Amino acid sequence: MMDENETVREDTAADAPEVAEHDRMQAMEAELAEAKAAVLYAQAETQNVRRRLEKDAQDARAYAATGFARDMLSVADNLERALQAIPADLHEDERFKGLILGIEATARELTAVFERNGIVKITALGEKLDPHRHQAMVELPTADVEPGTIVQEMQAGYMIRDRLLRPSLVGVAKAAEAVGA
Repeated sequence: MMDENETVREDTAADAPEVAEHDRMQAMEAELAEAKAAVLYAQAETQNVRRRLEKDAQDARAYAATGFARDMLSVADNLERALQAIPADLHEDERFKGLILGIEATARELTAVFERNGIVKITALGEKLDPHRHQAMVELPTADVEPGTIVQEMQAGYMIRDRLLRPSLVGVAKAAEAVGA
């Protein structure tokens, strides 16, 4: 006759293959879940790298001319200085009219080329100082405008699309000091 202990041992031995199979299935399911998570992470990382590369390529196309544009700003500055240096009476002189018209046309064409390539002059005079676009060179006491307002532009600034190409060099209003205080 079998005692109770032997019956339990036989039942446990009979269940052992099922328990081992169940444990193995759970381990495989855990490994599968880990593998799925790793694949999702790798896909997300690949997508992030692809987006970053696309943005870098777009930026490279959009801002490829930055160095060249920065160099051309001195040409624009010199053309503007040349036009400002021409006395008013020479504008009417027939001998210089062709030269002056040529310089003006060159300046207009350079401005048009800049605009076609996303390069625009920064508006400064009368604006509030924006340290992201303007560089304050001097403070000028005045009671005419609110302190922090740009009242003088020494050199024009430019943007290339949404990036600063060169800041405007400006004079900024400060409160006029009281006389005889």
